[in-house]
Amino acid sequence: MRKFLAIAGLVAFSLPAMAQDTPTRVNPEALAWKENPAFPKGVQIATLVGDPTKAGDVVVLRIKFPPNFQMPPHTHPYSEVVTVISGNIGSSHGEKFEEKGELLKPGSLWVYPAKHPHYAWTGNEEGILQVQFVGPGGIDYINPADDPRKK
Repeated sequence: MRKFLAIAGLVAFSLPAMAQDTPTRVNPEALAWKENPAFPKGVQIATLVGDPTKAGDVVVLRIKFPPNFQMPPHTHPYSEVVTVISGNIGSSHGEKFEEKGELLKPGSLWVYPAKHPHYAWTGNEEGILQVQFVGPGGIDYINPADDPRKK
């Protein structure tokens, strides 16, 4: 746990130094929410900072999960810092989906290293996460049948 907190702190403090050259402000009502073919139907993503396709770009995304949603186990090629913005969201790690642990409240944070299998779920309300990473982005599902790009 200490290692995760140390990583989160290093990433959080290094983001301003690595951020793009242009000052940026983002108002929540101005976000452009879009579906992404790499995510299950109903999930929407808004890019706040950076370009997820560019290597070395600092990226900040918001991801909106619908109520009663289960995000299948998956990995990313990057380490990510995730903060719950709204709603209550559960997250755990492993290659098999199990709702274990409590739903996390807004303001909660977790860090997963690159290629670390994890998954998430919501209760009876929508949940929004903020995800920070250094590009390029990507997602690989543990079970290829869960990948919406292959359907």
